[in-house]
Amino acid sequence: MTKNGIERYAALDFEASSLSVHSWPIEVGISWIEKKQVKTWSSLIRPHPVWEIADWSAQSEAVHQIPLLDLQDAPPAAQVASEFLTVTSGLILTSDAPEFELHWLSRLLGAGGFTSAPDIEDFHAVSFEFFSGLALDIVYEALELTKAPHRAGSDSARLAGGWLRALKVEARGKR
Repeated sequence: MTKNGIERYAALDFEASSLSVHSWPIEVGISWIEKKQVKTWSSLIRPHPVWEIADWSAQSEAVHQIPLLDLQDAPPAAQVASEFLTVTSGLILTSDAPEFELHWLSRLLGAGGFTSAPDIEDFHAVSFEFFSGLALDIVYEALELTKAPHRAGSDSARLAGGWLRALKVEARGKR
């Protein structure tokens, strides 16, 4: 595919302090396809001073294996927000849970002083737009065979990896 295709898209994933409406992002990951490889950028996020530490969930910590103490040495939220915008410049964001990701992206960007967040498209809708038949089956087979590690970089790479496998199937079929 050319830059007019799936390579314009990136899979986004966040890990968060909890699933409440007051939750905040603790890790962000973004993955895309470049030169027939999955590229990933991710970062832990030091809690912004206005985020409520009381909204920390021990259950979320157990799932992600990210202790609150580890976040004290992470880059500040404002720095991560700026790096995120640099990395994602020119990419169209997708997620398998866009409503959650938009909440955490808005919190992250707000901490960096940015007033609006880019749109996040549904990963499944994008997958159905670009793939069909065997290639689409391969996207979902890849996701089923690869366990979600509940870490933002690895989770986003898992999604983009499904697309990459589908692209390889399509390329073999065109030979």
